[in-house]
Amino acid sequence: MEHPSSPTQSSSPSTKVTSVTSTGAAEGSPTAFLAELGEEIQHAFSKNRRVMSFGEFYALCKQHPQRHARGVAQYVKDVFDHYGTEDIVTPRGTQVRFKLFDCPFAGSRDRLIGQEEVQGRVYRAISNFVRDGRISKLILMHGPNGSAKSTFASCLMRAMEHYSTLEQGALYRFNWIFPAQRLTRGGIGFSASPQAHGSGPGISDSYAYLDDDQIDAKIADEIHDHPLLLMPTPRRQKMIDEAVAKTGGGFVPCEYLYQGDLSPRNKEIFEALLVSYKGDFLKVLRHVQVERFYVSRRYRHGVVTVEPQMSVDASAQQITSDRSLAALPAALQSLSMFSYSGELVDGNRGVIEYSDLLKRPLEAYKYLLGTVEHGRVPVHTQILYLDEIFISSSNELHLNAFKEIPEFQSFKGRMELVRVPYLLDFTQEQRIYDEQVRPAAVGKHVAPHASMVAALWGVLTRMRKPLIERYDKSLQEAVGKLTPLDKAFLYAQRRPPAGFTREQTKDILGAIDQIWGESDPYPIYEGRTGISPRELQTLLLNAAQNPHWRCLSPFGVLEEIEELTKAVTVHEFLKQEPLPGGYHENKKFVVQVREELLSVIDEEVRTAMGLVDESQYTGVFSRYVNHVSHWIKKEKLVSPHTGSLEEPDEKMMSEIEKTIGVTAKREDHRKDLIRHIAAWSIDQVHGQVQGQAEKTQPGQAAPGKPKGLMHLDYAAIFPQHFQLLRESYFAERKKILKKTNEDLLVYLTDEEEQGGKGAGPSSMGQSIDKESVERVRSTLSTLIERYHYCKYCARDAISFLLRKRYA
Repeated sequence: MEHPSSPTQSSSPSTKVTSVTSTGAAEGSPTAFLAELGEEIQHAFSKNRRVMSFGEFYALCKQHPQRHARGVAQYVKDVFDHYGTEDIVTPRGTQVRFKLFDCPFAGSRDRLIGQEEVQGRVYRAISNFVRDGRISKLILMHGPNGSAKSTFASCLMRAMEHYSTLEQGALYRFNWIFPAQRLTRGGIGFSASPQAHGSGPGISDSYAYLDDDQIDAKIADEIHDHPLLLMPTPRRQKMIDEAVAKTGGGFVPCEYLYQGDLSPRNKEIFEALLVSYKGDFLKVLRHVQVERFYVSRRYRHGVVTVEPQMSVDASAQQITSDRSLAALPAALQSLSMFSYSGELVDGNRGVIEYSDLLKRPLEAYKYLLGTVEHGRVPVHTQILYLDEIFISSSNELHLNAFKEIPEFQSFKGRMELVRVPYLLDFTQEQRIYDEQVRPAAVGKHVAPHASMVAALWGVLTRMRKPLIERYDKSLQEAVGKLTPLDKAFLYAQRRPPAGFTREQTKDILGAIDQIWGESDPYPIYEGRTGISPRELQTLLLNAAQNPHWRCLSPFGVLEEIEELTKAVTVHEFLKQEPLPGGYHENKKFVVQVREELLSVIDEEVRTAMGLVDESQYTGVFSRYVNHVSHWIKKEKLVSPHTGSLEEPDEKMMSEIEKTIGVTAKREDHRKDLIRHIAAWSIDQVHGQVQGQAEKTQPGQAAPGKPKGLMHLDYAAIFPQHFQLLRESYFAERKKILKKTNEDLLVYLTDEEEQGGKGAGPSSMGQSIDKESVERVRSTLSTLIERYHYCKYCARDAISFLLRKRYA
């Protein structure tokens, strides 16, 4: 960047032109960099309006009254709303997720995965505070250790930090400024026309912009009193009422601003100055410097986490004796002023989190009864009035003990209990470990499905045996047959259990939400017991150090899980007695997870070989349905080959029915098949109409029916039939699969032994022909590129597959 006034320099091959910045420094030099940085910070300081007079702040409030006259409940609700929501489709239906918990402001780092119901309940509680105009309850999140209670609070606080840096999230407090005595002429020691500027509407000669050498004393406000509290209550209320009127009733004033007052020290200073100035309110406001502050967990501004401790969370200390009396005007020298400190003070106008609240002795938090309900806390000889949201956490053990004490009833009405269970969807839990256990963190390649086996086993330990008496008779038989593995796949993938009739499958899929919430009224609810995600994360890290595996292998994870199941005296969930249906059988869960892993690997290898084509199954089944439909209607159909009319192919239909295990009468089965397709189509049409109706604007008629033809997803309608078709298809090709797998294992073993030079003579005394080598290389390439295997974990997976499936 060249300075406009710098002289033009001639250039030649031996002369280098040096650009000069506005500061006279060469561009790219440290001095130029610092100068540019200084300009950026100064520009940001002015743009963000870090400091202003009260008059300027009042003008800002008149311009954006809802933004600057809101309490903390409205502020936190606006934080939720600012980042928006998205609809999450789950096997239980559509749920609303607040995007702030994805931490978009931090590149999704340390985000909260799952727990959409918890997000909704906390948002509802905060919305109730807004409607009520005051914060009257403490939000107590309770659940087992490691269920993401702290992560929830952390995400919310980080979102508040980011939001406070935005224009719409600006927060302001104020300081008292007392100019230097050398500038004063008469009065009580203040200049009638000091060297100041930035006066703003109705206030002349503000001291807000005085330089430090022109200031004798500055009293900062650590309690973050809102600047509007400096206004007389009637005029402040009138201003807020005008803001409400502009919104048409959509803005609810908070009690803290509408009826509140200054903190004791600020009130004493204000009254002393008002008396000294003989009631001249504008002269008092000259001493007010409005300052923007930012929410910060590190510096405890507006968000604070309180660990279990014994002391009350606020205190006062006299400051008059610690300050030179000569630095203050005479009107203030006789006041006994106090400074305030503690978590409650630091968290004012924000959120305070009490981590493991109930680990404290009861006496340590009795003061919260009054603080939560009335927003006040006594300190020393004074009472502080606060505007902050109280969030706390507790595990179930301490909460149950707390419920047994007589004082619980007093606290109960002042608490909003929000249950935070362990995740029951293993695909969500897997995402937690995928983000935590990365190659950079573990120092080696992470094999596919390493996190999946940990997540699936973890969820199985949390499953609760259904209480069939809570269901209708039509459901009792099907629900009673559910195993922990059935429930895990039902919750995560809406996968119906094997061996169920079509009617049972339909009933179970329609009752997923009922099954999920069955245990909610009980103290031992589903998701309360089982292994903690924290322990599984440690288990994954231990598996990464297993010297027997070159990668973080799912087989290494299973070995660690088997070792963990032996520590019966360490983990409470391992002490549970097994129940009928396979519940709490944690060692057997390892076998079941290993079988699921085997099936997934088998499917991936088949696909990599090019032997899997879903359209092939769909085409066969679609042709079968077409022939069945014409057979029932006793009609002929057009041959796709000759174009002539022909009878439905009975041989083809019988072969398909044999493959999918039809045992009912031929006619009954075929009619039932068509009825099932028709019922599915009606459900889909109803769902589309309802979805379009929900998107319809108020007062707008909902559409009568969705446009377009209904696409029949046979794989979704008949998942068990499709699975049987797959198994039949691969049973016929088992020899090909086995041979290819063996060739692949030989190729990988030889390549490692020969330093990656490719397949050669096998250590097993075999060799691979050229055609097989090409097929093996193509398969391996797909495994690596599509499924993210490396050569080592691919070899481990193929070896495992050959031993267990193709031996």
